[in-house]
Parts: sequence; structure tokens; C-alpha cells
Amino acid sequence: MERMIGRVAKLLLLLLLLLVAGCVVQAADEEETSGGRRTRSRRRRAADVMVPITVLNSAVDKGAVCMDGTPPAYHLDPGSGGGNRSWVVNLEGGGWCNNARTCRFRTGSRHGSSDHMERRIAFTGIMSSAAADNPDFHSWNRVKIRYCDSGSFAGDAFDEGLKLQFRGQRIWGAVIQHLLDVGMASAEHVLLTGCSAGGLAAILHCDQLRALLPAAATVKCLSDGGLFLDAVDVAGGRSLRSYYGDVVGMQAVAPNLPKTCTDHLDATSCFFPQSIMDGIKTPIFLLNAAYDVWQIEQSLAPSAADPSGAWRACKFNRSACNASQIQFLQGFRDQMVAAVRVFSESRSNGLFINSCFAHCQSELTATWNGGSPALQNKGIAKSVGDWYFGRAEVKAIDCPYPCDKTCHHII
Repeated sequence: MERMIGRVAKLLLLLLLLLVAGCVVQAADEEETSGGRRTRSRRRRAADVMVPITVLNSAVDKGAVCMDGTPPAYHLDPGSGGGNRSWVVNLEGGGWCNNARTCRFRTGSRHGSSDHMERRIAFTGIMSSAAADNPDFHSWNRVKIRYCDSGSFAGDAFDEGLKLQFRGQRIWGAVIQHLLDVGMASAEHVLLTGCSAGGLAAILHCDQLRALLPAAATVKCLSDGGLFLDAVDVAGGRSLRSYYGDVVGMQAVAPNLPKTCTDHLDATSCFFPQSIMDGIKTPIFLLNAAYDVWQIEQSLAPSAADPSGAWRACKFNRSACNASQIQFLQGFRDQMVAAVRVFSESRSNGLFINSCFAHCQSELTATWNGGSPALQNKGIAKSVGDWYFGRAEVKAIDCPYPCDKTCHHII
């Protein structure tokens, strides 16, 4: 009898445990799916920022294709509430290609084919939907146009020998027209942004976008890490000018560059922001590190200009730079400051040039608004927001390295 009672007790205990477990699972499921509840799980919040891809198949008929002929693509996180008629349009960056080898290589990556693009990507920094991370733009329609042409959305050519398409300008036109058709044509506020090669593209296309939108709309552009300088390298040459010359020629970029520049300068010069930004009518905000690590590594001290390897340690670790190298880098900063002098005289333009060893600072939470680098006691997100909405004039240029203690150095 006692044995039977023991068995019944164990069975009742097991049933009780299963019931509790079921309640816990049900509570967890409710927590995951109840979108409006304050108790929503962190795991669900993390999933919310993963934005699915849209492949624009209709663009193929317009010849707007990636380097391998696949359709272009974008990711859109729709706005809400008061942000329904406001848009952040982000142009993805990712360098360029300038010859057969490098261009062929990119067709096997997301930078040359939509077949290799992630099906979902995280929206962070200026693209975030979280008010705490992105107070001014979180409720806007936020769209990232993927980069698969390798020419800052500016080329329009087909290389018969390589069987490669360079249709960046057509991709730009097709995706922007699609966005206009799905709601952007009635926008009240638009901010065109981009990082690195996308930052250069934002400058190149700034006035083009302004011309397509309602006259009453507030249209401005943010170039992050896109102020590439026509600088002298450590060997006395101009590595980036040579590289850009190849890109411009190979991809037939010249016809799509601002006529206010090409009417008096060569096309390669007009691919450099310093040659075109003073002639752009639409307001622009330049966000750039004065010691831009991409330019240090690829323009100032590329391997071809440093065969002895004297700069190898310095360009990947600022603490390894000797006094002479730091002086050279200070000269690069001085050139950047001089390049924006006329640009900064326009009251409609904005500047945030910090003395950090960095590259691209608007698309990461940590550098956008999570303990962001600051100038004049104001972080990057606040600076851009104040400029866009006219709350304050923002013309911030940092003192020379190493004075800034708020930097997020990446080398």
C-alpha cells in the first residue's frame, strides 16, 4: 500500500512539474509575441532590427544590375507615427575595384552580386528603430540601398571582355524611382546618407535626389567617412588619384559627375569630394575622422608606396608611429581642414571633423549615440540632428591628435 501511495505521489509531482513548465513556456511565448508589451523579451527586440532584403527584379529591364548581372537590392524598415512621411536613404559603402582581377573577385561577394547579399541585415546607429539609440530618426522610413557596382553608384558601362556590368548610376536611378513610387514622392523630410564609398556617393547624388523630391520637402545629405582627399602618399606620389583614375575610366563615371566640376576639371579630380562639394546646392553634413584609417592604409601608406615596410606597424597601430610619422599624419589632418574651409562658410552645411583614428561613425551604436565621440560637448547623433532640424549651427573641427579623449580609435 505504501509503495502504491509513493508511486501516485511521484506521478502527481511529475504532472505538476509538466504543468509548471508548460506555463513557463506559454508565458515566454506570450512575451515573445506581444509586440506592444513592455515585458517583451530582449531576444525579440534583437530580432526586430534584422531587416529583410528586397530584390528589385524590375530594375533588370532598365539595365540596372550588379556587376554579375543580378538585380539590385535594398532593405526597408517602414516608418511609424510621425515618421511616416520622413525618410533616411542610406547608400551602402564598400570600396571600389579598378582592374580585371579586383573586379572579377567582387562578383563572388555581396559587393558585386545580389546573390551573395545577406537576406537580413541589422539596422544600427542612424538606421536604428530604437528611440534611445537614434532619437531623431528612429521612427522614419529607413532604407539601405545595397552596393554592388563598385563605383559609388556613379558608373554606367559594360566591359565586353570581362563580361562585367558597371551600372551604379542606373541602380541609383531605378531604386530611387521605386522608392518614390512606394511613398517617398510625398516625403516631407529626407536625409541621404552613406559611409565610405557610400559617403562619396551621397555627395555625388545629393543634388540629384533634391531635384526628384517635392520643393517643400526638407532634403539634406550626410557623408560619413566619405571625404577622400587627393593627397600625396609617403613616397611622394598620389596613390588614390591613380586608383580613382582607373575606376573613373573603367566604369565610365565621367558623364555622371557634377557638371559644375567637369566644366573646368578632369573627371578624376571630380571624383574627389574636395573638388565638388563647394558647388553642391543641397545642404551637406561632413562627418569624418581627421586621421581616417582607410586613407592612412590605402592612400597615404599603401604597400606599393612603402616597399621597405617602414609604415607597416604605424598604419595599423597609432601607438607604433614615430614622431616623423605623426608629423606626416598631422599634415594630412591640416589638408582636410583646409579642404573644408570654403564649404564651412555656408550656413546650411555642417561639419564634425574629429581627431580620431576611425572610419565611418554613423552606423554603429557605439559611435553614433552610445558614448559617442564628442566635440564641443556634443555627440555625433545630437550634432547631426541639430544640423538637420536647424536647432543649432554645427561647425565642429577637433584639435590635433592626441587631444580628444572621447575617440573610439580602431587602430
